[in-house]
Amino acid sequence: MSTATFTSHALPLDDDAVQQLSRASRPLAAVTGAELQAPLIQGGHIRYANLDYGASAPALTVVSAYLNEILPYYASVHRGAGYASQISTSVYENARNIVRGFVGGRPDDAVIFTRNTTDSLNLLAGCLPVSDAKHAGEVLYLDIEHHANLLPWQGVPHRSIVAAETLSETVATVRTALSQGGVSLLAVTGASNVTGEILPITELAALAHEFGARIVVDAAQLAPHRRIDIAGAEIDYLVFSGHKLYAPFGAGVLVGRPDWLDAGTPHLAGGGAVREARLDSVSWATGPARHEGGSPNVLGAATLARATQVIAALDHDEWHAHEAAIRSHLVDGLKQIDGVTVHQIFSDTNPQDTIGVVNFSLQGYDAGLVAAYLAAEHGIGLRDGRFCAHPLLKRLGLPSGSLRASFGLGSRLEDATRLIAGIEALKSNGLGWDYVVDAGRWVPANDHRSYPEWAPNTPGTAGAAPCTTD
Repeated sequence: MSTATFTSHALPLDDDAVQQLSRASRPLAAVTGAELQAPLIQGGHIRYANLDYGASAPALTVVSAYLNEILPYYASVHRGAGYASQISTSVYENARNIVRGFVGGRPDDAVIFTRNTTDSLNLLAGCLPVSDAKHAGEVLYLDIEHHANLLPWQGVPHRSIVAAETLSETVATVRTALSQGGVSLLAVTGASNVTGEILPITELAALAHEFGARIVVDAAQLAPHRRIDIAGAEIDYLVFSGHKLYAPFGAGVLVGRPDWLDAGTPHLAGGGAVREARLDSVSWATGPARHEGGSPNVLGAATLARATQVIAALDHDEWHAHEAAIRSHLVDGLKQIDGVTVHQIFSDTNPQDTIGVVNFSLQGYDAGLVAAYLAAEHGIGLRDGRFCAHPLLKRLGLPSGSLRASFGLGSRLEDATRLIAGIEALKSNGLGWDYVVDAGRWVPANDHRSYPEWAPNTPGTAGAAPCTTD
């Protein structure tokens, strides 16, 4: 496992590089809140530089407008004869077709709406094949996974394997593990939520099938950055979330082969998931209804589907060029700051095979303190901590966490430039304010900034999850 410290020199830019930077100077798509003004601890306001897309991406303005358009028609779905209920049902069910098309699904692939990616993977964990009251095989996963693709499998027969120094060696390690037999499902991330490195999911899918297993891909990070074709790549199951895909509300989705899902334990026992309920027994439905008990998140599903339509219409080359320019500019800038380390999992990762995520740390500074400083003194939002990937952070030698900048369609080159400048200022001048730990988080001491009247007096600390204990 590698942790690379970069030191490089600024190089003259060729015409292509200049053009690429010019494209990245403006957002590729309009997002809600793009001009949000953040109050600075030292006084005044500045445009909020959102470098936390990997946690939750802002809603596309097109999606926000669509929400306002359909909101008057919002009603309960499936069993209502009224006009609004009929419209809502149509919108909800059509969202399945839109999402299936977005990921290149097979005609018979089930599309099940859930709360989020974590929910989708827990749902699938309850649908693993069982023979003679025992699971038919193990779930195999790497040690680099987000907890969403790690913890659900710990309740079923499972086997974890350690990622190697290089991506190519890791694929070979997966092959060896699969060749030993007994695996029913290979669970892998499409792109690391920690470093943004993309895994070769088509190759891994072929390996899984070669040894009689299926594959599920956690695409929470991949789907907002790359096109996915699950039929072409022969992926059996794919999961992702709307809140990372420029859609508001908590909504997730599971797309995949229906046989395991139709035979599996219903994810939520309740209304809508049954054919017939009796006082002491039940006949469960098949299809998506089997796992969507209760009133569904209609607006979440609808806005997720609308977001996929916007992303599907993007020019592929322009999309990737915009993201690559911002990422390379940020990495190059961080490389030149003494004490900054940029982290990656595999030593052979091609920068082109990395999404809009940069993970780094600053020697001598706690990651949470740096994040608080950047927010309070520079109006920059990014993520710090262990990113719900504790085993990976330990492997990287970062048991107390690191910093993650993530960006997307609404980002601009200026956001990366401001982050670089903020780190340089910290190195040169130190903190400009006193900071204390409150509810496990670093916050400015004596913070007298004004917030919206409906917001808590101390945003971000109530109910904080410090995630610092093992």
